[in-house]
Amino acid sequence: MLFHYIDLSWRSFKRTPMVSMLMIIAIAIGIGVTMTSLSVYHMMSADPIPSKSSQLHHVQLKTMEEGHTWWTKDDMPYQVTYQDAMNLLNADLPYRRAAMLRTGFAVHVDDSNIKPFLELGRIASADVFSMFNLEFVYGGAWSSDDEESAASVVVIAQSLNDKLFQGENSVGKTINLDDMTVRIVGVIKDWPTYITYYDLNNGAFREPEQVFLPFSLVAPNEIESWGNSNDWKVENIRNFQDFLNSEVFWVQFWVELPTQQDKEAYASFLMSYMAEQQKLGRFARKELEYALRDVNALMVYHEVVNEDNKILVMLSFMFLAVCLANILGLLLAKFLRRAPEVGVRRALGASKTQVFIQHLVEVGLLGVIGGLLGILIAQTGLWGMRTINSNYIAIADMDLTMLLAAPVIAVSVCILAGLYPAWLVCRTTPATYLKSQ
Repeated sequence: MLFHYIDLSWRSFKRTPMVSMLMIIAIAIGIGVTMTSLSVYHMMSADPIPSKSSQLHHVQLKTMEEGHTWWTKDDMPYQVTYQDAMNLLNADLPYRRAAMLRTGFAVHVDDSNIKPFLELGRIASADVFSMFNLEFVYGGAWSSDDEESAASVVVIAQSLNDKLFQGENSVGKTINLDDMTVRIVGVIKDWPTYITYYDLNNGAFREPEQVFLPFSLVAPNEIESWGNSNDWKVENIRNFQDFLNSEVFWVQFWVELPTQQDKEAYASFLMSYMAEQQKLGRFARKELEYALRDVNALMVYHEVVNEDNKILVMLSFMFLAVCLANILGLLLAKFLRRAPEVGVRRALGASKTQVFIQHLVEVGLLGVIGGLLGILIAQTGLWGMRTINSNYIAIADMDLTMLLAAPVIAVSVCILAGLYPAWLVCRTTPATYLKSQ
């Protein structure tokens, strides 16, 4: 019976091609605009590491003295100082942890065919690879001995390995980063994320770094941050060592806490640590405060998806509602024009239910065609966003969920618009039109 209704719907389209085309275009434009904004919102708000987002926690410590405030909504610095990062990193605890910061280097190799170029890098402790599910193509992370001895080793991403070594196993080879010569110990797959959730201080939508160096190299090589550095007091910083000992916030710190009990235990440790530092003259506050936020909580805290994005989605659905109203008017005109035909069908034995379902199948078919066309319009819109704003290259895209959602929304909208016209036409009294015939 369904195929019969589809055949009737197709015949109806051919009888009124202009009206049918107008409805399909209205659906397609509404779906195209809606799916463009909805796809970006969906990619922005998606969990970037669903298997571990509830286990990875970002550490924030309120180290300022009493009376000093910060610009964040809870008066909590986004990052920690170098000395706090080192103390937390070296604490005798069974949890994986990673101190990290953003930097960059001029990369060059002993190959005249490859010109030197700038590349973003991340200084981090070795646990960063296991914590954030980074997979190795060749080799592995540097060892604890390498970390402790500040060995000149590096892990590079697959894209950089392809660029420098044509994708070959480069473990054991050396590259130059500025004036440092470092030995490659591992090659990872490119970081599979379009949101730099691990460091939201310079924006959430950036290309992940391609170079990873041990955190212990910061001090001996005087590696500077290419990210944010914030202070709250005047300090006499004459050299890099003074900077390391200062109260400047410039390091991100993450810890992996698999269970709620682990989180509570680590929170207790942080309070003990701050009380201990208070005795040494730091954390001069009446109440010691910290924050432990998991990945999704941190993204909400940094407003990765802000009110503007939500308003844009709401406006696009309002535009779709306008399209729905236009479709409703066209359907009323089209269906009521066929009332004599429906009257004859009713007289020949067709029930109200059959007439009602037939018309809903027709509007559903309109939705399918309009939805597919709407996907093309949405893809064009997303392409335009990627072209205009490079920050949207990774997120202005439709994943499988959005590709499937587009025709579903289109069909749902069309059926919603077609309910009243279909109900109205199925109430046709056969006798009225039989007399007129």
